[in-house]
Amino acid sequence: MTSATLRPASDYPPGGDAFRHRHLIGIAQLTPWEISYVLDAAEHWVDLNRSGAAKHDDALAGLTIINAFFENSTRTLLSFEIAGKRLGADVVNMHAAQSSVKKGETLIDTAMTLNAMRADAMVIRHHSSGAVQLIADKVDCPVLNAGDGRHEHPTQALLDALTIRRRLGRVEGLTIAICGDVLHSRVARSNILALTLLGNEVRIVAPPTLTPPAIDRMHVTTFTDMDEGIKDADVVMMLRLQNERMDGAYLPSAREYHALYGLTPTRLEKARPDAIVMHPGPMNRGVEIDSSVADDPVRSTITEQVEMGVAVRMACLDILTRRKRKVAGWA
Repeated sequence: MTSATLRPASDYPPGGDAFRHRHLIGIAQLTPWEISYVLDAAEHWVDLNRSGAAKHDDALAGLTIINAFFENSTRTLLSFEIAGKRLGADVVNMHAAQSSVKKGETLIDTAMTLNAMRADAMVIRHHSSGAVQLIADKVDCPVLNAGDGRHEHPTQALLDALTIRRRLGRVEGLTIAICGDVLHSRVARSNILALTLLGNEVRIVAPPTLTPPAIDRMHVTTFTDMDEGIKDADVVMMLRLQNERMDGAYLPSAREYHALYGLTPTRLEKARPDAIVMHPGPMNRGVEIDSSVADDPVRSTITEQVEMGVAVRMACLDILTRRKRKVAGWA
């Protein structure tokens, strides 16, 4: 399926009441209808992106967006930059290696400095959980969380939900297996929150050492056997081994991990025949996923996830700046 049927507007409140948050810090703050509202808004930008018309859209013309990334990123930074520019905004990227944080400046002082520059929106990525909320509490403009520590990565969960909805025609009532390094994954946490909130059966498939404690409280079912965990699943979402966040012996070896938890063509046969495969990237090919699965033109959605990411981030920037544009008489 190439396009999802949009949810009727009556399913969420009209106008500004459909999304009343000033910031987007995490999925945990959202309701099911707010998620649907963002997904429906993103559909508009998917169509325009594919037509090429969005390259000159001026919805955010005159606004300045700061992408402050205190942690390295390629996909997320580029996605937010492209999203802002396609909406006509002036986009400024700040990298941690070039910031005063390296000189000992506190996060709060950095936040106050950025706020004094009168940005109209900020996109923040930080290696510490809670850092984005701390900045949001100190600035006068909307803040979008582009990933903070092990906490959340809300736009990734939203783009994943949009990808699922467009491929399978719905994002409710599905069986979704999230597999791999769940312990260190903010992507997994945000997806669990979003997908359970939307009424899906979510399974966590991981070694005991990479399964978060008390994960059952998030209304998921846990598996340590990969074949059992993905059996009859509609969606198999693989996660990267985050070796940079591991400070102990979580795994015997990459080879053994692949043997037990790697997604191979044979293993994928355990899932439903029409199951889709997802991965937030970057991938460790031959570790958590085989290249033949990652590059499968029918079942893999990995490049489509990247495309949906731009549309979702355009929707989020548009929605969060509407109040300012309305007050200024621009919208």
